[in-house]
Amino acid sequence: MTSRPYRLSRENYLTQPSRKKIPSHCCLSTTCHFDQHSPVASRPKGEIFGVRAPTKTKDFCVKHHRPAFAACRFQVERLPKVKVFDFFCGCGGTSLGLARAEMKPVFALDKDPEAIATFRRNLLRERHDVRVVAKAIEEFSPKKIQRLVATARRGGSVILFAACAPCQPFTKQNTIHSGKDDPRFSLLEDIREFISAHKPDYLFIENVPGLSKQRGNGPLGKLEKCLRENGYPTPASGIIVAQDYGVPQRRRRFVMIASRLGEIDIPKPTHDGSEERPYRTVRDCIGDLEKYPPLKAGQTHTGIPNHQAARLSERNLRRLWYTPDEGTRRSWPEYLQLPCYKKEYTGHTDVYGRMRWDAPATGLTTRCISLSNGRFGHPTQDRAISVREAAALQTFPDDFVFSGSLNAQARQIGNAVPPLLAEIFGGTSQNITGAYRERARNEEQTL
Repeated sequence: MTSRPYRLSRENYLTQPSRKKIPSHCCLSTTCHFDQHSPVASRPKGEIFGVRAPTKTKDFCVKHHRPAFAACRFQVERLPKVKVFDFFCGCGGTSLGLARAEMKPVFALDKDPEAIATFRRNLLRERHDVRVVAKAIEEFSPKKIQRLVATARRGGSVILFAACAPCQPFTKQNTIHSGKDDPRFSLLEDIREFISAHKPDYLFIENVPGLSKQRGNGPLGKLEKCLRENGYPTPASGIIVAQDYGVPQRRRRFVMIASRLGEIDIPKPTHDGSEERPYRTVRDCIGDLEKYPPLKAGQTHTGIPNHQAARLSERNLRRLWYTPDEGTRRSWPEYLQLPCYKKEYTGHTDVYGRMRWDAPATGLTTRCISLSNGRFGHPTQDRAISVREAAALQTFPDDFVFSGSLNAQARQIGNAVPPLLAEIFGGTSQNITGAYRERARNEEQTL
């Protein structure tokens, strides 16, 4: 008689008449082998449904399961997960990080079709119930997620809105549009309608430091006013550096977290550059040549997804040849110098530079695979970093595959919230949720 893997879940038990008496507060989340023709489930010695039992256990019949559950003192209450609504989701960095923090993405919206394709390809691989909408937020009404929000709140779940809007209107590198002239300038204001309509328990925002200057009548000031009008305490906000949270980049970002469930604060840094908590470096991230084999400029590795380097002109290849390991353009001979950087100009020293092996990378931008747009040269190889290497520096896993053209992939990576950063901030929200539920439970017992 053969056996097959059987997923022991509360839903499986409750939907079968012979299993309706199972306690609703027990943890049934692990996999065991269930005999195909017998109602007997086997568990390892001393273990019941994924938790350690104090007594020896034997095979038990699911029709008479009470003795087995009585033997387990460590019954686990399965609390509903925080449900995530990811506006401006991009390729999915925020959703991926929050999912790692044991939250559940249920909604994603973005107007970039290539980013949405990447999101679908990766985030729907294991989470088939995420509603993904390929539209601009100004074209999408809060009423269209009314039923989804109500469903997400069932069973005592709380919801989190992530609104990591495009950062280009507020960055120093924006040379095409200026401030309010950028059509993306007011995108963050559009989230106010969704907050007023659905009052999420949490709001998470990540953007460039320039957003912090947009208080008063700016987008950030209007958003803070909206939060006050809807009963939110003063949100926690500030400028952080990604390297302080384990991301191998000197990426300065403005973050804000608002909570209706209790006081919340920005998580404490996990790294400080000391011997006990050293920063993660470029070498730590992409120094393994087996994971990231050497490439030439313009070459694509056939066995590793997205391990592709941008093409370089002969002149730029020669410039790289003159650039020492971890060096900059200052080592070039006179005839290779760019006219705009000649004479006594001392700015933009990172342009055309190589990354340093034993230091965090500079902040990745939407042109992070372009040699001429920052210190994005490989530390030793004569090329810029590949898409795969840029994704690793942004803390995406190696099995996260990006869709679209080479430039579109780089744009998705540069625009993304590092998943590791989102995971750490999601953990803070989870702690607040746990404390809130504990208070509510104590109040019920008091009554």
